[in-house]
Amino acid sequence: MARPTTEPPRARQLKAVLGDYVRHYNEARPHRGHQLATPLPLHDQPRIGEICRRDILGGIIHEYDRAA
Repeated sequence: MARPTTEPPRARQLKAVLGDYVRHYNEARPHRGHQLATPLPLHDQPRIGEICRRDILGGIIHEYDRAA
């Protein structure tokens, strides 16, 4: 039996969700091995200003940044 040449919709959705989580894990999540700092340092972050929340994975994870 021939295999389909396109990915099923659920496979694309799973790849998108995993991609979002991997990006959050590798870039924004605090790591204990880094004394709870993020793996990518937060440069040029203003010290004052409104805090904005960004929802990741439909709101399961939240990331916070200061507005410019």
